[in-house]
Amino acid sequence: MEEIVQNRLFSEMESTVHLHGDEEAGKPKSSVGRGGWITFFFVTGTLAGSTVASAGWSINLIVYLIDEFNIKNIDAAQISNVVNGCISLFPVIGAIIADSFGCFSVIATSLCISSLGIFLLCLNTIFSNLRPPPCQIGSTLCEGASGVQIAILYSALALGSLGIGGTRFTTATMGANQLDSPKEQDIFFNWYFFTMYTASMVSATAIVYVQDSVSWAWGFGICLISNTVGLTIFLLGKRFYRTHKPEGSPFVGLARVIVAAIRKRNKSLSSKTEDYYYGGTQSKSHLVPTENLRFLNRAALRSEGDLGSDGLVAKPWRLCSVQQLEDFKSVIRILPLWSTTILLAAPIAVQSAMVVIQALVMDRQLGPHFKIPPGSFIVLIFISTAIFLSIIDRTLFPLWQKLTGHLPTPFQRIGTGHVFNVLSMAISALVEARRLEIAKTHHLQDQPGAIVPMLSLWLFPQLVADVMGFLY
Repeated sequence: MEEIVQNRLFSEMESTVHLHGDEEAGKPKSSVGRGGWITFFFVTGTLAGSTVASAGWSINLIVYLIDEFNIKNIDAAQISNVVNGCISLFPVIGAIIADSFGCFSVIATSLCISSLGIFLLCLNTIFSNLRPPPCQIGSTLCEGASGVQIAILYSALALGSLGIGGTRFTTATMGANQLDSPKEQDIFFNWYFFTMYTASMVSATAIVYVQDSVSWAWGFGICLISNTVGLTIFLLGKRFYRTHKPEGSPFVGLARVIVAAIRKRNKSLSSKTEDYYYGGTQSKSHLVPTENLRFLNRAALRSEGDLGSDGLVAKPWRLCSVQQLEDFKSVIRILPLWSTTILLAAPIAVQSAMVVIQALVMDRQLGPHFKIPPGSFIVLIFISTAIFLSIIDRTLFPLWQKLTGHLPTPFQRIGTGHVFNVLSMAISALVEARRLEIAKTHHLQDQPGAIVPMLSLWLFPQLVADVMGFLY
């Protein structure tokens, strides 16, 4: 679900590239002749292979846990939510590691880790002793998985999540760093998201269909092959990549602001420009640090012993530049806005899992010969995103500007998104209440896995409302 937010992800990608901007500016002459558009095919090929693989095993995970490991619906949803949470968090850790060790090493290692995780999933499906005996539909006496079986399963999920963490955004950063101009980077990002969405749709349709209609072994096997192809393509492009010397994580600079401000808490603040450190580029054009959060200004306040005889910082955890100080303040200022996305993401994560569980026990028949796989309902999200993104950008926003004289502000858009989020949850509650009512009418409430005679198409409105909330 989180992959549909192109505008939000694009902002993250831009900030990631900016964090690597110093590397680009200081690239050694030996890197001239490397990079450029020749690397585009290797980077996007890697992205396509890894995305098909990662989406292939994660999108249909709830169904796999229920069908193959006899895990209860709610427990399967919880496991899936934990996995999705790790998939969302690990890219942050991957970006920090990439700042210290370089993108190439992190991506290559992560793809190998992903392959190992998917390989374990393949073993689970091939060897019957690695999973519990199958459970009959409607039976309440199903044998659960053993400790060893669960350990292997969790190891596979952990390795797969770690692999995604090291490739999802790090691949975008490395690809953008191969290009010189912001315009070229914008073009790259457009193709990056197009490739990611296309690969995800392939997984949500073709691979999910194979898993549901052919076998899980074939489904995970295709994922393993796809990930291996992505790794091979990535390594083949090694001689063309522009590499940069790792310069450490920018998060260290932000941490130094806190430590330096605490260590100088007893120092008196100054209003003089020359009393602050500007990182070796001090000039009269520089202004003193801003007044908001002024207690942090002590981090950039120069004191005796902070600078060496060469003018460089002698004690990096006692003195920061004004730029580092203002960067940290910017992070602090956006935290309240960022925290509101938690309220948006939490119910959506729950709803995404519930849609799959609901679809499993609803009428998914589409015509006489085709039944929609539960994991393929996410395709509607991709389709709705493409449709409504065009409507919003080409119709609604121009109409808003014509009526009010200006485009909606970011706060207005965020507020509208939350309204759609509430609407989506309300629709979801109504649909579930109706499903339970029908199940009770047909005396199906005590029959686990029984299909309720209610069309699964009723799940679509809440998903569309989710998409609208994301787009705003």
